[in-house]
Amino acid sequence: MTLTQTVGIIGGTGQLGSAIATALLESGSVPPEQLWISNRSGAPAGFEPWPQITFTHNNQALADACDVIVLSVPPALSSSARIAAADKLVLSVMAGVSLQQLSNLCGSARVVRAMSSPAARERLAYSPWCASRDLAPTDQETVATLLSACGLSDRVADENQIEIFTALTGPVPGFAAFFADAMVQYATANGVEAKTALRAVKQLFLASGRIMSEDTITPADRVSEMVDYAGTTAAGLIKMQELDLPRLIAEGLDASAARVRTIADES
Repeated sequence: MTLTQTVGIIGGTGQLGSAIATALLESGSVPPEQLWISNRSGAPAGFEPWPQITFTHNNQALADACDVIVLSVPPALSSSARIAAADKLVLSVMAGVSLQQLSNLCGSARVVRAMSSPAARERLAYSPWCASRDLAPTDQETVATLLSACGLSDRVADENQIEIFTALTGPVPGFAAFFADAMVQYATANGVEAKTALRAVKQLFLASGRIMSEDTITPADRVSEMVDYAGTTAAGLIKMQELDLPRLIAEGLDASAARVRTIADES
């Protein structure tokens, strides 16, 4: 679906903002002549293939010109995104910035809190969202179009779930990279050349991600299937279960979620 509204992204040349902008452009969801991007310099860094985009360093000028405004600045700098945007649709992907804080920043009641990730550039992000009130059907459709251009998207019940997903799916590929590095270290400690170990583990994660994304069974069912098969992988999985690895992972995710709830307070 191609939107008819003019869309502006404040912080649109940052890591996340530029990924979202690229997804919107390459998917055809927003034509370049209907896209505004603001950054500190007003320069079109990284967007030279789309000269029709309007660039500015003035956030308020963007807010005045656009129907839909996306806020994508670091949460500690959220105050720099303060704009007068009464009754405009404002969507934030700033971690830890609450719906009430968003309303205070922009003066609008039509605010949406979402989370995405730099995987949006490849249209592989998961982008959940929630709103402070029931949005008009047209607003809901606009939000769904914007976020679905970045990958998969769902509306969730409340802000707590946004915070959980920020911890869980936002840090692509942080947690997966941590587990992958542990496997590389295991291989090298057992005499495998580092380059070969890295190549093998990257291929494993590529294949696993693709298979799981298309799988007709859940990850839990896949683990049970491997354990029931009683092969070499089963031995490793059973040992990890005995060590209560899921509990340790949950504690790590709890720490990430707790950080989400305080990170915007530094602004």
